[in-house]
Amino acid sequence: MQQFPTMMVVIIFFVVLLLASSIRILREYERGVIFRLGRLIGHDGVKGPGLILLIPFIDRMVKVSLRTVVLDVPPQDVITQDNVSIKVNAVVYFRVMEPQKAIVQVENFLAATSQISQTTLRSVLGQSELDDLLSQRDKINHKLQQIIDTNTEPWGIKVTNVEVKQIDLPQEMQRAMAKQAEAERERRSKVIAAEGEFQASQRLADAAEILDEHSSALTLRYLQTLREIATEKNSTTIFPVPIDLLKPFLNKKENKSES
Repeated sequence: MQQFPTMMVVIIFFVVLLLASSIRILREYERGVIFRLGRLIGHDGVKGPGLILLIPFIDRMVKVSLRTVVLDVPPQDVITQDNVSIKVNAVVYFRVMEPQKAIVQVENFLAATSQISQTTLRSVLGQSELDDLLSQRDKINHKLQQIIDTNTEPWGIKVTNVEVKQIDLPQEMQRAMAKQAEAERERRSKVIAAEGEFQASQRLADAAEILDEHSSALTLRYLQTLREIATEKNSTTIFPVPIDLLKPFLNKKENKSES
């Protein structure tokens, strides 16, 4: 009679153990790829989310996350098309679209995606010149995304975005680019100054033509200059008066005397 409760406890323990090994709960972003005696169940073998029942010792489930994975590509040594040695790293955003392919078609889809990203990064950047890498980064990113996505598509993986994070240049190249940028800024400064001088000379030429055609305008300008000097300076200023300015008044006086 005392052995009966002991046997019941053992049986209950094994039943609970079997239930624990046969029940799985998957979250909304998780899927389970089920293998029954080594084969996929049904059409694709994918179950979830929610409560999943497995046959103990017969079914095996591999859990796969459907969330976007941010893969950091380690720095790669690259020689550009114009023979500049640089070090480049990038980040790849991808997600699993078909869990059964991600498990069956490739041994480790994370490692495989990382390796194909590294090789593609070296290949694409090695075919580009340094100026293109610095000025057309969006174009380079789009090209990387297309190539990596094409290679990972058979694994049920969708690459949504690739970003080149940092480009490390040699010290000699950095100094050369700094000198080039300084020379470019100096060139622009000289061009702007020359353009300003050219516009100013054009304005002066136009003003000279107007003053040459209208002598009264020259007289008014002369008188305005005298007024400005008298306003700004408190000391006495001796300013020579051209005889041409007095001719109109002298001629007027002579006409009156003759009449």
